[in-house]
Amino acid sequence: MNDSTTKPKTRTRTRTKTKVERPKLHKVILINDDYTPREFVTMILKAEFRMTEDQAYKVMITAHKLGSCVVAVFTKDVAETKATRATDAGRAKGYPLLFTTEPEE
Repeated sequence: MNDSTTKPKTRTRTRTKTKVERPKLHKVILINDDYTPREFVTMILKAEFRMTEDQAYKVMITAHKLGSCVVAVFTKDVAETKATRATDAGRAKGYPLLFTTEPEE
């Protein structure tokens, strides 16, 4: 005997959605010094941060006038790597060129 009033069995499933948090961003900051030539700073900004001549000049002048300037914002690992490479390039030429990083608010 086939009972057509029997309801099919159903299961309730609970789905959990994992919320993916975006990585915290860090600013790369150029610190001004009175010894590193402007042309060298501009060259490093173009090479390491892929800036145009005009962008690099504006960042360099801003750091020169204000004492420091945010160069770019990246994930922590990228920011630290770029800051280290840019600082090391200056040190290799005997300049006190300094790039630092700090978390973005």
